[in-house]
Amino acid sequence: MNETRGDPAAGSGRRILTVPNAISMLRIALIPVFFVLITNESSTATGLILFGFVMATDWVDGTIARRTGQVSEFGKVLDPVADRLAIAAGIIALVIRGVFPLWAAVLILARDLVVFLTGSYVLSRYRARLDVRWIGKVATFSLMVAVPAISWGALDLQLSAAGTVVGWISFAVGIVEYYIAAFVYAQDVRAVVRPSS
Repeated sequence: MNETRGDPAAGSGRRILTVPNAISMLRIALIPVFFVLITNESSTATGLILFGFVMATDWVDGTIARRTGQVSEFGKVLDPVADRLAIAAGIIALVIRGVFPLWAAVLILARDLVVFLTGSYVLSRYRARLDVRWIGKVATFSLMVAVPAISWGALDLQLSAAGTVVGWISFAVGIVEYYIAAFVYAQDVRAVVRPSS
């Protein structure tokens, strides 16, 4: 599933202490901060903004890694893990706070759990890492817009009506893409497992 390209950056593949990895670790460190802020009624809006910021910076670490030649195997695992942890924590906090529907949360988190467990199994059993697909990135972006926007609308903050409309449109598009991406990943898993069976 993965290939090592013959470029100068290949030598940095084993590095852990890189700027992109530090950014990913910072994003993980901010998870308990926005979780506490969101679940506290008096600071929910602040926590939601911080959650949105963490989600919006999803592309930063990957872009820096590619442009500076600091792509590492550790970073390829850390970046999506940071995304999944942040999304899960944010959604759970918003459900606890009562501003994001439980059924919508289950649709997102159940899919994430299955993909994560499957990817972990493939990595440990077959030493193969499932590459993030374009459709998966687009789906994640759509849901990164949807979750904060829907919650913003539910909090009845400024421009809440617009947030609600944008949020549910993004959710409808994103959740369909999310499950299409899961189907694509399932095909990737079959491609890994089949030669060994």
